[in-house]
Formats: sequence, structure tokens, C-alpha cells
Amino acid sequence: MTEPMSAPPATSQPAEGAAPPAVSLGQAFRYWFKLGCISFGGPAGQIAIMHSDLVEKKRWISERRFLHALNYCMVLPGPEAQQLATYIGWMMHRTLGGLMAGGLFVLPSLLLLIGLAWVYLAFGQVPAVAGVLYGIKPAVTAIVALAAWRIGSRVLRNRALVAIAAAAFLAIFALGLPFPAIVLGAGLLGALGGRWRPAWFQAGGGHGVAKQHFGPALIDDETPPPAHARFTWGRFARVLLLGLGLWAGAMAGLVGLFGWDGALSQMGWFFTKAALLTFGGAYAVLPYVFQGAVEHYQWLSPAQMIDALALGETTPGPLIMVVTFVGFVGGWNQALFGADHLFLAGAAAALAVTFFTFLPSFVFIQLGGPLVESTHGQLKFTAPLTGITAAVVGVILNLALFFSWHVLWPAGWGGAFEWPALVLGLGAGLALFRYQLGVIPVILGCGAAGLLLAWIPPLL
Repeated sequence: MTEPMSAPPATSQPAEGAAPPAVSLGQAFRYWFKLGCISFGGPAGQIAIMHSDLVEKKRWISERRFLHALNYCMVLPGPEAQQLATYIGWMMHRTLGGLMAGGLFVLPSLLLLIGLAWVYLAFGQVPAVAGVLYGIKPAVTAIVALAAWRIGSRVLRNRALVAIAAAAFLAIFALGLPFPAIVLGAGLLGALGGRWRPAWFQAGGGHGVAKQHFGPALIDDETPPPAHARFTWGRFARVLLLGLGLWAGAMAGLVGLFGWDGALSQMGWFFTKAALLTFGGAYAVLPYVFQGAVEHYQWLSPAQMIDALALGETTPGPLIMVVTFVGFVGGWNQALFGADHLFLAGAAAALAVTFFTFLPSFVFIQLGGPLVESTHGQLKFTAPLTGITAAVVGVILNLALFFSWHVLWPAGWGGAFEWPALVLGLGAGLALFRYQLGVIPVILGCGAAGLLLAWIPPLL
């Protein structure tokens, strides 16, 4: 049974200089559901939102513990922001808390994408929807740029970490190196640096934001891991067997109902492999998904895959949620349950694909969380992770440039330059950087502006 850290009435902000009150499961549920509804901007934006809420405002977890957990999630395959939410939820309210935090992080996006995919397939292209998407894309670009700045200012505390970030950016932007290779190299540099220049790679060291003190946290720097977060081999074996059993049971059910060559069985197997390849976020695995879902299995067309990516960029939740759209379109196109039950076929495929994509993430957190907590504050373990986090800043900057290019030159360098998108992007950046408006008002404002532009074609 899940035992919350007791539950006095919540206040909007903890008192200055005092530890925040304990958080009930209900309070946590409301926050994680809200986060799932507002988690726009990709992993960088989502991590920035969690840091602002959980470290700075609510003080559920300290800066150092937050970064330690984040570093672990960065080296795992899968969506790191969703895994970070799962980790913090697990720390606070055990297994149920982790399932709740990680599940609510994707639930709104799952339901929204199922609905959007149905509208997309049943009613075709609607100019108003295209206009809203046109306006939202520059806002998403600005959100990612802001997140790169905020995370960089927090992590890049000295020249060594700046150099690692710059090298990572050049490696992925100019050389096209795969993200796992960048992670391995950054981890090696961190390990060597932690031995030769330990002060540079101390968690929370230097002069960056990690030295800022937001007040005592519920899970503070020196808070010992709770009983459920202490490593034992028995617990490790139970979690591993349970995770493998859930996967094997789901696959056996699909194979028994539809055969190994059935579309749902093949989706389960294919997206299990995809889930284990998602190092570095969705963009690292999208080429693999495109090759399998479009070229090999032909579950959907290239144009439908591009539309899936556009919707994934502009809905809350991890960008890898595009697989939900892919699954729905694939199930619909395959007419799995006959021509009279297309929505049921699409929804079943979307749910199956989402399950197999995210199951490994929950298992990895439950397996590795106790090991990570046992290494808290030990430089030989934290230094490689610090190097990896610095490298991720460079990768996020590359992602911001990638978005900018595709938003401003959607047809490539030889195509027309989208001046309205530039104006919207600059406006979104000004609102976020200068006036510190929230993500939701900026996205809504840019979406409304895109809709207005769709009604005034001469301006486009």
C-alpha cells in the first residue's frame, strides 16, 4: 500500500525558510495531471517546467537531487522528461506514485492524439486546423530555445562543461554523430574530469544556479532515501521479472488473438525495439520509426508520418507520443476489425503501441532508481552524469536550430522564407524571455495568430 509523506493541508507556496508540508497522494495526482496537460515544448521545455514548479516553487525536491535524477534519466532509452516525472513520483509515493506521475504525464496526450487522429482521418484536412498549427510551430521553437538557455545556465557552471556542450553540439550538428556515441563520450570525459579536476564536476559546484538556495526541500540534499528507495537484490529481481512478465503476457495475448504476423503483434514487437533505441529523445529514433512504419510495414504514408510529427510537436507530452498517432493511423488503414469498426481498430492499435513504447521506461526507473539513490553525492558516479548533462545542452541547442530551419524554410533552403513564422517566433521569444509569460498563453496566442493568418491568405 502506498504511504504518502503524510498530508497536512497544502499551501500554494511553502513558507520562506521552512520545509514545505508533506504532499498527499491526492495533491500529487492533481499536479501530475496538470503537468500532463501543459507539458508543451518537448523534453527541454517539460524539464524546465518541472524544475520551476518542483524545485523553485513547491520545493518538493532540491536542485541537486533533481539534477542527479535527471542525469540518470538522460542515459536511459526513452523520454527523459516522462522518466524524470516517474522518478520523482516514485521517490515521493513509492511504486504507485511513479506509475501515477509517469502515466498522467502521457495520458492527456494519448487521449488528445487519438481524438485528433480520428478527426484527421474521418474529416480530412481543415484549413482552420492548418492555420493553428502554422502559428504554434514558431512558439514551440521559442519554448525549446528558452529551455536550452535555462538548462544551460543551470548546468554549464565552468569552461570545462561549456566545452563539453559545444563539442556535443558540433558532433551532432556538423558531424551527424549518433546520440549514444555523444553520451558515451561525454560520460567518459566526465569520469576523467572527476578524477583530474573534481571541483569542475561536483554536482552543484561552481557558480551556476545549482548554488542557488530556494529553501529547504521535502526531498533535500541530505534527506536519506526512504525505505522503498534502498537497493536490494531481491527487489531488483522482482521488478525485473514483473516487467518481463507484463511484456511477455501482452505479446502472448496479441499473438494468440491475431498470430505473429498480425498487425497488432508486429506493432508490439516493432515498438518494443523502438523503445529501446530512443537514446536522446524522439528525434533520435524517428528515422527508425519512419523506416519501419512507412517503408517496411506500410502502416501509413510518408505524408501521414509528417503530419504525425507536426501533431506531436504541438500537443502536450513527450514528442515520442507521435507513435500513438502512427498506431491509430496504422490500425485504421489496416481495418483490423473490419470496415465498420475503423475507430475501434485505430484506438486499439494506438493503445497497444503506447503500452509497448512506455513500458520499458517504468521498468528502468523501478530497477535503477535505488541504485541511483545509493550513489547520491559520490563523485565517481555523479561526475560522468554531470558531463552527460552538459552534452545534452548542446543537443538541445541543435534541436532548437532544427525546429527553426523547418519552421522558417518548410520547403528547404530553395523554398520560400516564412516571414509570418519569423514574426510569430520572435514575438513568442519576447513574451517568454522578456515578459516571462507562461507556455500556455504563448501557445494559445500564436495558435490564434496562425488561425487569423489562415483567414487572410494575402498575408501568407
